[in-house]
Amino acid sequence: MWRHDDMRKAQLDAQKLLGPVPETLEENVALIAREGPGRRTLSSCPLMHGTGFITAIGTLMSGGAIVTLEAWSFDAEELWDTVERHKVEGIAIVGDAFAKPMLSALDDHPGRWDTSSLVTILSSGVMWSKEVKSGLCRHIPQIVLMDSFGASEGLGFGLAVTTAEGGTNTAKFGIGEFCDVFDETDQKVEPGSGVPGFIARKGAIPIGYYKDPEKSAKTFRTIDGVRYSIPGDWCRVEADGSLTLLGRGSVCINTAGEKVYPEEVEEVLKTHPAIGDALVVGVPDDKWGQAVTAIVHLNDHAQFDEQAVKTHVRAHLAGYKTPKTIIPTDIPMRASNGKADYATAKAIAERSNVAT
Repeated sequence: MWRHDDMRKAQLDAQKLLGPVPETLEENVALIAREGPGRRTLSSCPLMHGTGFITAIGTLMSGGAIVTLEAWSFDAEELWDTVERHKVEGIAIVGDAFAKPMLSALDDHPGRWDTSSLVTILSSGVMWSKEVKSGLCRHIPQIVLMDSFGASEGLGFGLAVTTAEGGTNTAKFGIGEFCDVFDETDQKVEPGSGVPGFIARKGAIPIGYYKDPEKSAKTFRTIDGVRYSIPGDWCRVEADGSLTLLGRGSVCINTAGEKVYPEEVEEVLKTHPAIGDALVVGVPDDKWGQAVTAIVHLNDHAQFDEQAVKTHVRAHLAGYKTPKTIIPTDIPMRASNGKADYATAKAIAERSNVAT
């Protein structure tokens, strides 16, 4: 539950990661009067999802216009048709679930669409891989790709910007000015220490979850007299002060006494040429406690070689993070908003474990 003014302030705080913004309503109105209406923004994800809704609110706050798609499910070709027809300047997506089909459409139909109006593509909510960003920049050289680290529970945790000249690695962000990182004892994490911690946002945050005081008390906590929003995302603070996102603690896998964050493994899996998407879960195991298990969608016409995929992961990550089992499936593992459905992935993994 957001109060209107907190949402307004949070929007402005998030925009400060890119530069100065108007602080008051009067300054905002004066800016629109001076420079004209805001951008035409296409929210490709459902407006009931935080990324779509909050992007729409921000666009309206700047005097802009919202462009929507007509199909019930996401269609990348419809998106590019709409960009060309309405001269869209900004697109909101939710990570690779949207960006990969968008890139595939551009790869399959080079030069088909006029994308010269585009200025930005913004993603939030899930990982957006460096390789897909590079591909989009190749087709749309003027584009600025903004990977926003945020949640419905708080905006402006961090931001990563990619252009044709380059950008940061997947899951690396510049930290927002209203954010702190704490360890499991509520002590602030020192940059470069290597200690994982949870990201916490103070200032303009929600007042809680609707009719859920227990969940509100867990997420909106007071540390050293300051009220924070703590959605459960874990990260490392690097020596330069930047953040490396590890993943949600709620899906963390404990294997042989080591913590494995699924998103880190998933991003490596998705760089294998045979794999289009992947989710990683832990299944009960007598030896490991939990066995790291990957559920994958293969690319069209790809041949599945489990050992080759394991070798690929092992070349990038420690051995204990490499999946013990990799299971291909055609069952959808993501909701319509692009969010991972770990419950379905875990059910697939557990069924396979019982079968074997």
